[in-house]
Amino acid sequence: MKKALITGITGQDGAYLAQLLLEKGYTVIGGFRRLSTPNFWRLEELGILDKIVMVEIDMLDAGNLVRVIEKYKPDEVYNLAAQSFVAHSFANPVLTGNVTGLGVANILEAIRIVNKDIKFYQASTSELFGKVQETPQKETTPFYPRSPYAVAKLYGHWMTINYREAYGIFASIGILFNHESPLRGIEFVTRKITDAIAKIYHGKQDYFEIGNLDSKRDWGYAKEFVEGMWRILQAQRPDNYVLATGETHSVREWVEVCFKYIGKNIVWEGAGVDEVGKDAKSGKTLVKVNPEFFRPAEVDYLVGDASKAKKELGWEPKVKFKELAEIMLKRDIERNR
Repeated sequence: MKKALITGITGQDGAYLAQLLLEKGYTVIGGFRRLSTPNFWRLEELGILDKIVMVEIDMLDAGNLVRVIEKYKPDEVYNLAAQSFVAHSFANPVLTGNVTGLGVANILEAIRIVNKDIKFYQASTSELFGKVQETPQKETTPFYPRSPYAVAKLYGHWMTINYREAYGIFASIGILFNHESPLRGIEFVTRKITDAIAKIYHGKQDYFEIGNLDSKRDWGYAKEFVEGMWRILQAQRPDNYVLATGETHSVREWVEVCFKYIGKNIVWEGAGVDEVGKDAKSGKTLVKVNPEFFRPAEVDYLVGDASKAKKELGWEPKVKFKELAEIMLKRDIERNR
């Protein structure tokens, strides 16, 4: 029976990956950061918390990581731990750099010290492409990060390649484009929108505020993307892979699709920070733009080319934009009853 250590197991991807690996017969060791209030709700929602060996880890403590790897002897390590909220990274760039960047070096060094035969997966991000230099973006597209989060991820990305080349570690990278689900944190724009619209549907909220309506992203379903992570570590050799749907849609489109699901058509009036979205039937304002939600340096357009993953790994996403929005909104309508 294979054993896998997942850092960041309490996050969206960690929870879905743990579920997948348990279904495949793995023993799953879940690395989590101790908080004053436990944050296990995703694992509880999936009904898998009691099936995981939970262990406290500190990505900034190399000794702690060495001891965990020595004790549990994983065959595979999936590093999903990060300060992953882009807006928060502008307010806390040093913390983000330490956890999201240096944390990668710490866990790679622990693997080098304890057992170089462990397979390692590093979660990179489409935010690396930032101010895009090529469309669509693929594994060979030059990076141009536009946030402290993306810069920290870039360090982790190249450190993973360095340990692969310098020490012969099976260290692979998934450059994942945006992937969402009902387990997404409410601070992320897709889930913020579905939660707010669910509250509007139930009469608990009148409107919500949003930032840049015209940012475009390649949005996929997280449950499918974690299977891509697993396939990356089953490949014959370590490498880098883009995982994406190949479609791009704006935040504005996400808002419109979600409202349409509850029977409301949105019409837009005004421009810039004065733009509002109104219910076409009642004329009631349901969406307002708030410049406080704009990023200091915006990433305007991302769309990925996952043809390498399809060819070499047999990975291909099935859930696309409209279905994804409906999956998330349906669950938030249930939650907000």
